[in-house]
Parts: sequence; C-alpha cells; structure tokens
Amino acid sequence: MTMDAQEMYLKMKARLEKIVPDVELRYKAELAAQIIELKREKNAVILGHNYMEPALYYSIPDFVGDSLELSRKAAQTDKDIIVFCGVKFMAETAKILNPTKTVLLPSEKAGCSLAASITAEDVRALKRQFPGVPVVTYVNTYADVKAESDICCTSGNAKAVVNSLKSDMVIFLPDEYLASNVAREMGKRIIFPEPNPPIPPFLVGKGGMGGLGKGTMIGWRGRCEVHEKFTVEDIKAVRQQFPEVVILSHPECSPEVVAASDFSGSTGAMIRYVEQTKAPQYLLLTECAMGDNIAAANPDKEMLRLCSVRCPHMNQITLEDTLDALKLNRYVIEVPEDIRRRAYKAVERMIAIG
Repeated sequence: MTMDAQEMYLKMKARLEKIVPDVELRYKAELAAQIIELKREKNAVILGHNYMEPALYYSIPDFVGDSLELSRKAAQTDKDIIVFCGVKFMAETAKILNPTKTVLLPSEKAGCSLAASITAEDVRALKRQFPGVPVVTYVNTYADVKAESDICCTSGNAKAVVNSLKSDMVIFLPDEYLASNVAREMGKRIIFPEPNPPIPPFLVGKGGMGGLGKGTMIGWRGRCEVHEKFTVEDIKAVRQQFPEVVILSHPECSPEVVAASDFSGSTGAMIRYVEQTKAPQYLLLTECAMGDNIAAANPDKEMLRLCSVRCPHMNQITLEDTLDALKLNRYVIEVPEDIRRRAYKAVERMIAIG
C-alpha cells in the first residue's frame, strides 16, 4: 500500500470501520488514492450524491449532497472537468450549467426509472391539453424534459417553487407521489389526466380546463422504483418492535407512507434532522446506502435498517468506474445547445429559489 493509499485507508477506517469490512476498505483506499491523484492532474472536481456507497462517499468527492446542493456546486466550479458520482440526469444538469466544461458520468448505465417515466413529447402534449398552465418539473428528469418546463424543483424546494409561480393551476411532473405529497401539504387537489385524451365538446374553447377550479395540480404517473416499495405495513412492523423509533421518509414515498412517518424531507433535510435531534432509534425510508452514510457520520446515534433494495442505477457508480472515467475521459455527457439553453432557464430559476 502506497503512502497516499495508507493515509486514505486510515481516513476511511476512522469513519467506516463499523460499516465496511476492513479488507474492503484496504482495497478501496488504493483506488481512492489513485482517483485523488488523477483528479489533481486533470483539474477535476468530483461531486457525490448522498446515495453513493460509503467507501466512495467518504473518500473521493470534493462535495457531497442532494440534487439541489450539487446543482449549486456544479454552477460554481472553476474546474475543467466535473465527475458526477450520481445518475445521468444529475450529470446532465451539471452540463446544462457548465456548457464549456467536460462532464463525466462514471457509468453509462446509471439512469433513473423516474426520469425515464416521461418524455419531452409527453410534456408538450400536457401543455396542449392545459394551455397557459405553468410547468414545474422535478430535477429528476432528462434535459429535453427540463427544456419544456418553466421551472425545475427538488424535493426540498418543491413547495417554494410552486408558490413562486402564483398560479391557481400548476402542472407538476413527473413523480406521482411527490406531487401528491406537495398537493396535500399545500391544500391543493391533484388530478392525473390520461395522456392525449380527446377534449369533450363542452370544454372546447376553454383550454380543456373547464370545471377544474382553483388550487389544482396536474400530475403524472411516474414513480421512483426504490421509494415506491416502502409500505405502511413496513412502518407498523418496525414500530411494533421499536415503539420509540423516529421514522423519516423521502417525499418520493407514497402519501400513506409519508403520513405514517414522523418526518418527511429531501435527503439533505433528513441528514440535518438526524444531526439536530435526539431519538432512541432512527429509520430512514430511502435508498439504503444513505442510511449507512448517516450512520457513519453519527456513530452516537442508533440507525435501524430496512434495506430491501438499493437503487440499481446509483449502484452502478463504483470507485473502479470512477477511476476509469478519469483515466479514459468517459462517459462524456453532451446536451444539444438548443435544449441546453431552454433547460438552463428552468434550472437557473430553481437554484435562485434555493
């Protein structure tokens, strides 16, 4: 083990010795040390999402956080290369904000079931069906969908974004559960129209909106394949065994799960909640690598595990692939300029709201 790798191993061990087996730490410390050296040589910055596995999360990123925080960091960087340890829509957002920089995604398979649930043509069809209604698009979408939107949002600022539009009606895409949770918290009703339905004759000339009324959100049936798996029955079973547990859920969980939880918020909000509160036990209903990362950062707090599934897309990002990304300059993210310009406006408005 080289000196740099030994230093990295000791740094990782101090944080992860109760989370990651020692033999794995030694192996991954070698990889991390090589990545850090290449990062210096190539004037690169590495962004790591909260869902990255612990050995990566606590070794190579210059910045870690949720989608909004990493979007801010991407907008501010002066480095030549951005390596995004996350999924494709996140790397695209970094490219949207930094058109002259090289953006690398370590795995070309790091997609997103939620982002794949809607297309730009789907958004255009909804805009034809509901003309003049502003479109809020969750940041968990691809660039061409963002380009059809008025503003983007994250799970952390969704309510503030909707309020900023000062509109009686809003199209909110594509996460069915996030939209439903936001609508419930804001006292709005939500509808999920069928794609491209014929407009009844009595609505012709009314923009297809007759009878919808004020305070309506128009949603889409997209879901995160991880968060949709958590159930109220899961919560009941955990509470039966651990009556004093505090349960935190991501807003991409169903409204029933969110209502049965003690707290719901973005990944960043969940991290802050655990840091700032005291409870006998905590349980996070989100991607399970994040639970490990929070446990490592808060060794004095007892974190329960309900890890039925890892995100198969986030799980594609490894230290090995990140090393190859820097060595081989792959996989380069490109966004056509006409799409990038339009998507930039929606992302910039989101960041301005914060």
